[in-house]
Amino acid sequence: MYPVSDAFLQAVQENTRNYYWTGQITTKGGAVYPFVYEDIVKGSGYITAQCCGNAEIELGTVYAAELGITLFSQIDRYTLEGAEVRLSYHLRLADGSFEEVPMGIFEVSEANRTAHCLELKAYDYMLRFEKSFNGFETVGNAYAFLDLCCKACAVELAHSQAEIEAMPNGTELLSIYPENDIETYRDVLYFVGQVLGGFFCISREGKLELRKYGRSPVMEVKSKHRFSSSFSDFITRYTAVSSTNLRTQTAEYYALEPDDGLTMNLAVNPLLQFGLEETRETLCRNILNDLAVVDYVPFDSSTIGNPALDLGDVLTFSGGQADGAQVACITSSNCKIGGKHTLKCVGKNPRLAQAKSKNDKNISGLLNQIEAGKIGIHTFTNASAYTVAESSVQIISIEFAAKEETHVQFFGQVLVDVSAGQVSRSATASGSIVVPFPASGGGEADTGTGTDSGGGETGDGSGEPGTDTESVTVDVELPVTWTEDGKAVAHVTYEFNDSEILIHYPAETWGSGKHILSLYYPIDNLVPNITNTFNVHLRMEGGTAAISTGGCIASISGQGMAAGAAWDGTVTVEEYVQPFAVGGGLRAKAFSGEMGFETMELVKKFYSDSIGKAAIGAFGKPVELPQEGEG
Repeated sequence: MYPVSDAFLQAVQENTRNYYWTGQITTKGGAVYPFVYEDIVKGSGYITAQCCGNAEIELGTVYAAELGITLFSQIDRYTLEGAEVRLSYHLRLADGSFEEVPMGIFEVSEANRTAHCLELKAYDYMLRFEKSFNGFETVGNAYAFLDLCCKACAVELAHSQAEIEAMPNGTELLSIYPENDIETYRDVLYFVGQVLGGFFCISREGKLELRKYGRSPVMEVKSKHRFSSSFSDFITRYTAVSSTNLRTQTAEYYALEPDDGLTMNLAVNPLLQFGLEETRETLCRNILNDLAVVDYVPFDSSTIGNPALDLGDVLTFSGGQADGAQVACITSSNCKIGGKHTLKCVGKNPRLAQAKSKNDKNISGLLNQIEAGKIGIHTFTNASAYTVAESSVQIISIEFAAKEETHVQFFGQVLVDVSAGQVSRSATASGSIVVPFPASGGGEADTGTGTDSGGGETGDGSGEPGTDTESVTVDVELPVTWTEDGKAVAHVTYEFNDSEILIHYPAETWGSGKHILSLYYPIDNLVPNITNTFNVHLRMEGGTAAISTGGCIASISGQGMAAGAAWDGTVTVEEYVQPFAVGGGLRAKAFSGEMGFETMELVKKFYSDSIGKAAIGAFGKPVELPQEGEG
């Protein structure tokens, strides 16, 4: 309640009262237009405010208060965009003086003119927080978030840093989880309000104020002060809170003893995602302690009014059908200027909602963010480089889960730098060659005169050799040998839930150089609510392939996909051993060993390792190795 004097509280409950309203309009240009009670068209003015919806108590709400008023005024409506409206209530006290109660500061959002009147609709400063928020890396305590929002939106904070840090969860370090629904600063206030266990509103001075539900009544509303009233026959109270852990996709449920009331579902609060389990429990239990004070009788009453009442004020009702021993909280207020004041408190019946609440304890925490037609996607990028040769290497591994039976599709693309092996080539080159031979019988006949030719010189004594030749064509065949790059074949194997897919083996044949390997595989009839694993193995025949870090990108997408795959407790470690020689030349082929460890508990139940078959080349017969390490 706005702080007023005892004389005001006495006068406001009298059978008759003397009061009036005043106000002032200030434009952005600095023009000031005051108005008095006579300038207000009778029955036209109202101020509405609420901190909850129409059904149940809520935490973290950021509702804006609304002012509607019609004035006998000739103010130019085009000058009123964003203008400020201040309204005050004046009540005459017993001594004849008037006490003023400010009713708030509002900003005009709509101004309409009739022949003689000006109709205004305005809202308080809460709408200033409807500004885009992009601080997704923000880290700090609750005050740091509030200070950030207030400075960014030009609204003063009604609390000091010491006041916020003195609240439960006020000193806890908070951080925004990347996967969130935050769009505006108003959304940030909503999640901070949940953490602090209260709700936000704009005070009468135009400051952002955090209020909490309480148990101490501020006044009694008697039957003579009520025109009409309706009270529920149950008491709304909360004994548990439930918060969804986005990482594990489970509900973390915390309750009081005995747990026989309603459960407040905090849904997915991005400020409650980081930290240890113990830290999250502390945060949620502090919220529960603030919520446990809620012990209200829902009501709806039309009263003679008290403009000093605020949202969150606790009242007692007496007389008529009211039970004076119970309390109620104002969650909605509609104050008519010069008329009735309607107050309301909402709430659920714990008896009727108990069955649903108990069911929520078991299943409501399962993440239910799957909308009709929404496509979910899980992606993969390799964090280390691979070198692929004759042995199969796992290059892609994606874990995923679905909330419903559906079908999904795997897509992948791998950048491969191939080095094809050198191969020897041989062939026979055949053809004809021409060989010159000296011509036969080309000289003079031997006369037997014993003439010496002088060393083979011609008979004319010039000394040139004889030039008479004869061409002979010969068919020949020559062997030719050379080396060149061969062709490397990439063999792909798909594996789904540790079972090799036998019906589809993609393969590509490449020469040396850079290539792109495109992959695709559909998965039908996916079983819901379990973790699935899809692996891709690659081996090269006739060469090697190098895949750099980030060279593999892959995704699995489909409708009904969960936000993240839940760990099923399985840890798999693979070890690969290169070929080695045994003794005097015996060689064993490369083999791999695998260690398996499965648990759904924190206590280790067993440990085992196994080595598969190892073939020794000299004998060509697999040898079974015994399993060891059972414990």
